[in-house]
Amino acid sequence: MERLPYYQVLHLLSLAVLSAHTFMAFANPAPENRKRTMMITGIAALLMLVSGFAMLSLNKIPLMSTGWVWVKLVCWLGLAALSGIAYRRPHLRSVLSTIALVLVATAFVMVYFRPF
Repeated sequence: MERLPYYQVLHLLSLAVLSAHTFMAFANPAPENRKRTMMITGIAALLMLVSGFAMLSLNKIPLMSTGWVWVKLVCWLGLAALSGIAYRRPHLRSVLSTIALVLVATAFVMVYFRPF
């Protein structure tokens, strides 16, 4: 039984949940939504990290010699942190949403083109 498609689906669903709740935090940074949003984005970020490393392991991609993996890790860390920053600095929502879009686009470019 092939496990890779399950990890791919889990990775993409986690990305969708993480992105959606991050942009929801940008749209409505009300304090009463903070706890739930932080829990959901934290779980989604963890699932994304675990499924990403599982796919690297299944495809036998070495972590240390591939630069695109490190760039994706930085993008993941940035995207995971942005929902918390949105609640602490609500006046920076437009800048943070632009950063989030750049991080997601960079992660997509890294995985599909693997430039280094």
